[in-house]
Amino acid sequence: MYEHDVLVIGGGGAGLRAAIAAHEEGADVAIVTKLHPVRSHTGAAEGGINAALRDGDSWEDHAYDTMKGSDFLGDAPAIETFAKTAPEEVINLEHWGMPFSREDDGRVSQRPFGGLSFPRTTYAGAETGHHMLHTMYEQVVKRGIEVYDEWYVSRLAVTDHDDPEDRVCHGCVAYDIKSGEIAGFKATGGVILATGGLGQAFDHTTNAVANTGDGPAMAYRAGVPVEDMEMIQFHPTTLPSTGVLISEGVRGEGGILYNDEGERLMFEYGYANNEGELASRDVVARAELTEVNEGRGIDDEYVHLDMRHLGEERILDRLENILHLAEDFEGVDGLEEPMPVKPGQHYAMGGLEVDENSETCINGLYAAGECACVSMHGANRLGGNALPELLVFGARAGYHAGGRDLGEAKIPTGPSAKSEDGHVDTPVSPGAVDAGDGDVAADGALVEPQEVIQHHVEAEERRVTELLEKDDGVNHAEVRADVQETMTDNVNVFRNEENLKEAVEDLRVARERYQDVYVRDPSRTYNTDLIHTIETRNIIDVAEAITLGALAREEFRGAHWREQHQERKDDEWIKHTMVSWNDGRPDLYYKPVVLEGEDKTYEPKERSY
Repeated sequence: MYEHDVLVIGGGGAGLRAAIAAHEEGADVAIVTKLHPVRSHTGAAEGGINAALRDGDSWEDHAYDTMKGSDFLGDAPAIETFAKTAPEEVINLEHWGMPFSREDDGRVSQRPFGGLSFPRTTYAGAETGHHMLHTMYEQVVKRGIEVYDEWYVSRLAVTDHDDPEDRVCHGCVAYDIKSGEIAGFKATGGVILATGGLGQAFDHTTNAVANTGDGPAMAYRAGVPVEDMEMIQFHPTTLPSTGVLISEGVRGEGGILYNDEGERLMFEYGYANNEGELASRDVVARAELTEVNEGRGIDDEYVHLDMRHLGEERILDRLENILHLAEDFEGVDGLEEPMPVKPGQHYAMGGLEVDENSETCINGLYAAGECACVSMHGANRLGGNALPELLVFGARAGYHAGGRDLGEAKIPTGPSAKSEDGHVDTPVSPGAVDAGDGDVAADGALVEPQEVIQHHVEAEERRVTELLEKDDGVNHAEVRADVQETMTDNVNVFRNEENLKEAVEDLRVARERYQDVYVRDPSRTYNTDLIHTIETRNIIDVAEAITLGALAREEFRGAHWREQHQERKDDEWIKHTMVSWNDGRPDLYYKPVVLEGEDKTYEPKERSY
C-alpha cells in the first residue's frame, strides 16, 4: 500500500495545479494518473485563459459575463471566487515561465472571445493548453512531487455509512498498467479527483479517447451526487471527419461563418445581431445546425469558417496550429480556402457536486476541473473560462486538502441541500442491473482506513480476475459503440422527449449487455483491453445521468434545448438537477441556484447577443 498526505487523481491542468498547491501547504502529495501528465487532454485546449487584467476591465464584469453565459444557472459564490482569483493565477503562470503571446509593449496579449464584454482572453498562440500543461509540469518536477504514471484509478476507498455525508474517503485503488499490480493508495489528508471530461459518451467529440468520465462515475457510485449533467456543450467549430477542435480563437480574431449560399449566417438569419460569430457557444452551435437542417448547410453536414481575410502574417502569428489541423485532417489550406466546421460534443458543464472550496459531500474527497460542477458554468460555459477554472479550483482543492483554512463555503452540498424531490417518467428502470452495485465498503462495518482500503483492493482484484478469466462473452467495444451512437442520435444539441426516452431504453440494454463483457487479452501487462472495458462501465453511468437530467429539465436554458419546451422557465427551473446513486438506483432531486453574491444578487434577464 502506498501512502501520502494528499492524492491527486489525474495529471491534467486541474491535477497539476492541485498538486502544486498542496505542496505549497507542506503536504506530501502524489499524482496518480492513467496518462503521463503532458499527454493529458488539457494540452488540446487552444483558445485561451480569461482574466480581468487590464484597465477598463474588472472581476465584477467577468463575473457578470460568466453568470449571463451560464443562463443564470451558475452559483454566485463560485463565479465570484473564480473571477476574483483568475488574474492571480494567470500572473502565477507568467512567473513560472508560461510563453504567453505578447503585445509590442511586452504586455500579455488579450483577445475577444464569445460572450465577453471585454477582450480578456490571454493566450499562447493557438496552443494555450499545451504550454500551460508543460509550464505546470515543470513546477511539479521542480518540487519533486511524486507521479505514479500509467496507474489507472478504478475505485475510491470510501466507507459505507448510510448517509453519504457521513462517509469518508481514505484513498483509492489503482491498477498499474505496466505490471498489472492492483494496489491501495492511502491519503491521510484528502483525495482530489481531477480526471477531466466525459466526451467518449458521444461518438463525435473533441475529447481524447481517455476522456471516459472515470472520476464522476467512481464518485457517483460512492455516493457523491452529480449536478446538472444534462448541460453538455457542443462546440460550434469542430472538423467534420474527426471532431478535432478548431479554436474559438479563429472567431475571436475575426473569422466568419458562411452557409452554402455564401451568407454570413449569424447576421443574415438573426441568430446574434449584435455579437455575430462571437455569441456564446450554445447560440452559435444551434445556428449552424439550423442552417444544415433547413437545407443551407454544405453537403448537408457543415458550414464554412473563413479566416483568409485576416492575412497570412496574423494567422501565422496567432493561429498557425489551426492551419496544420485543417490541412492534416481535412486537406484544406486555411490561407487559401474556408474550413469546414460543425458542432461536436466538447465539454460537460455538469459533474460532481462540489462547493467553492472544491469539497464534495464525502469527507476527504475533492474534485476540480471538468469532472466537477462547482457550479460556475451553469447551463453554458464561456470560451476561455475552462482553463482558469481548473487553475482556480484546482488550487483551492490543493490548498484545502493540504490544510489551509479557506473559510466556510456558501454553496451547500450533499442530500441535505435538497429542496425538493424530482421525478422523471422513464420507459424502463434506470440504474444497476444488480441492486447494490456500488463502490462503497460493506455494511458500514469498516471504518479504519487500512481496512477500508484493503476491502476495496480485494473487491477490485475479484472484478479484474473475473474479467480476465472469463473466456467468452460480449466485447466492451460493441457496448461502448452502441452507447455513443444513441447519445449522439438522441441526446445532442436538439432534444425531444421521444428521443430521450429512446436513449434511456438503449442505455438499459447496454447495461444488461455489459453484464456479459469479457476481456480478450488475458495478460496483466499493458492490457488496454482491460482498461477500456472498465472505462465503458463509467461511460454507461455518466451517459445515463446526462439523459435523466435532460429528460427531467422541461425548459430551454443555455445548452439544453427541448423541442416541447421552447422557453426558459425562471419561475420553475432556476434550480440544479441532482442525481444520486442509491443502492444502484439513480435518485433525482433538486437544489436551489445560489444567485446571491458578495455584494449583489444576480437577477435573471433575457440572454441575447
